[in-house]
Amino acid sequence: MDNAVGLAGRLMAAARLEQTSEEDQDGHAYWNLVREAAEGESGETALRCGLGLLASAEVLERKVGCNLVRDVAATHECLRGEAATALMALAEVETEACVLHALVIGLGAAQDPRAVPVLVGLSGHEDTEVRHGVALVFGTLNSGLPDGPDVRALIRLAQDQDSEVRNWAAFALGFQLEQDTTAIRDALWKCTTDEDDEVRQEGARGLARRHDPRAVPLIAHLLDSDDGSQIFTLDAAEILGVPELLPSLDAYEFDASQTDRAIAACDPVRRARLEDDAWAVVVELERLRPGIGAALSSPRYDSVHRMRVTHRETVDASYAAAALLARAGGDPVRAAELVVADLTASPRSGPQTDGLSETPA
Repeated sequence: MDNAVGLAGRLMAAARLEQTSEEDQDGHAYWNLVREAAEGESGETALRCGLGLLASAEVLERKVGCNLVRDVAATHECLRGEAATALMALAEVETEACVLHALVIGLGAAQDPRAVPVLVGLSGHEDTEVRHGVALVFGTLNSGLPDGPDVRALIRLAQDQDSEVRNWAAFALGFQLEQDTTAIRDALWKCTTDEDDEVRQEGARGLARRHDPRAVPLIAHLLDSDDGSQIFTLDAAEILGVPELLPSLDAYEFDASQTDRAIAACDPVRRARLEDDAWAVVVELERLRPGIGAALSSPRYDSVHRMRVTHRETVDASYAAAALLARAGGDPVRAAELVVADLTASPRSGPQTDGLSETPA
């Protein structure tokens, strides 16, 4: 097993080979080595190696150090604080854009809220890749404040000169963050007129998640535009769940499965049936297993299909109601029996995930 010095030597050899090799332009060998080193044992050797490289006078070594520290933070939660502290210290003196970009991504992996001011400071950097990294990271590492400095930075980045920066900022503002303010809605509204198609869709979806009435005609227009790449738009229609979108959805000819889900969410009859059936599962669970603590929840920013049936008998027990009912052939009684069967089969674990959960587009 390498010590920190030996590991640094191997990493730098791989990094320099990546820079000069024409056969491995994506750096697979280098990144595989970084990942392997970070995952090894407790991560301590990799972290010591990474911290040493951060102090180097050579640009490439500092960049490699950021990459390694990032993977250590992503793999070993107990080392995230130390990793974040080192990266924030480097941010105070670093001037090379390529290192700053790697540093930003590393702070995202560390998930330390102390880094928010550092990222805000870098959100106005002249380098596009650095700003892009900040927009990407703020989707998962943020203050949680409705008008926090990170939110204001994202609003600025949503009007960036680079379309990819705008796209990630719009995605973070609209889909990843749950804050709902006039400033955020105004920023998303501006995104809906962007020259970039994905930015427009992200703006419309972000407004839909906040159930802004302006989103309804926007989503209808996007569905009517004859563009087959409307996955975000279908997601927005499903979240809105309003009958005004049914004519556009009925005429939509792409992605039949998700289109049907959106139609089911917007059709008052089908929507009511799903809600009733999901509640019937909860009632039946309490009858079959009194005191199970079954409940039905519906996320504020999600569609009716993401209602979840939960109970307190196992850790993190959660079933996507629509998927559970589909597994049971649409029968609420059978769905409740399946949950009880899962508990009987594996009393100490959570529910099976195959066919039971749904992920956003």
